[in-house]
Amino acid sequence: MMALNLTKGDEIRIISPSSSIKRVGGFKDNLIAKKRLENLGFKVTFGKHILENDAFYSSSISSRVSDFHDAFGDKNVKAIMTTIGGLNSNELLPHIDWNVVRLNPKMFFGYSDTTSLHNAIRAMTNEVTYYGPCYSSFKMDDLQKYQTTEWLKAALNSSFELKPSNVWISDLWFDKSLARNPMANKWKVYTNGQATGISTGGNSQTYCLQAGTKFFPKTQSPIVFIEQAEDGDPLEFSRELAQILQIHTDIKALVIGRFPTVNEMSEQKLRVILDKFLILKTIPVIYDLDFGHTQPIFTVPLGQNIMVTASSSDKIKVNVQEI
Repeated sequence: MMALNLTKGDEIRIISPSSSIKRVGGFKDNLIAKKRLENLGFKVTFGKHILENDAFYSSSISSRVSDFHDAFGDKNVKAIMTTIGGLNSNELLPHIDWNVVRLNPKMFFGYSDTTSLHNAIRAMTNEVTYYGPCYSSFKMDDLQKYQTTEWLKAALNSSFELKPSNVWISDLWFDKSLARNPMANKWKVYTNGQATGISTGGNSQTYCLQAGTKFFPKTQSPIVFIEQAEDGDPLEFSRELAQILQIHTDIKALVIGRFPTVNEMSEQKLRVILDKFLILKTIPVIYDLDFGHTQPIFTVPLGQNIMVTASSSDKIKVNVQEI
């Protein structure tokens, strides 16, 4: 494992291993994201098959694997960022030449369904990946300053502290015609404590898809980061959390991202769910953090040492430590 960081002038390759760019408005509608990344000092290039779109708002396995291989195999590319999430990146895993990935380590960014690729890259190469904004996230106008600042922290530094945003929104951020409804943001504590461990996790509906396969990273004594997408609900989250705790019986801390408002996960419901699992009374548990399917979101490394400190709702610290 080695620490990877970007420097100004580095090339970032955009690929669509799940849904196509068509799902978030098409290529032209997302060019503001390209401009913003270029304004930060980076070069932005695209996979050859970026414009393909099929009946499932995706493209063929061969096209997606080809762009994945090209991105990792290109010596000029220093980072890879997915366009958006979706539902089918796990289809690619048996078709990827993992030697190409292993011999050409890159920073890899994305969230949601991209969790499958985070899992597989970590399992097959032991490299750190980065759970955070995808390419289309950078076209969001509202709250972009926080999101970009937190992304740059992870892209440019090996150690840093994750910070909360002042406000958050839960809407279709890529639809500029919608009115925004900003809400006050506050990270919260379920169980106090301090723990250090290797980070793992991602989207709760996706994370366990690789369990029992060679594509699932073996993470001992982990700090688990988990969040649920818009099509989830409280009872489903309870089921997902139960499986995660059965996989990670040696969990050191649990970090839960904010829930989309459409999921109807109230603080009361979440606490009822957490109360089911006795282990969560014995380790630090914090929730409503800035990652997942609300905006804005921070970027957190997966596979890297992280310290969680929770002494009260006003005193939560999440520190990413040097590899």
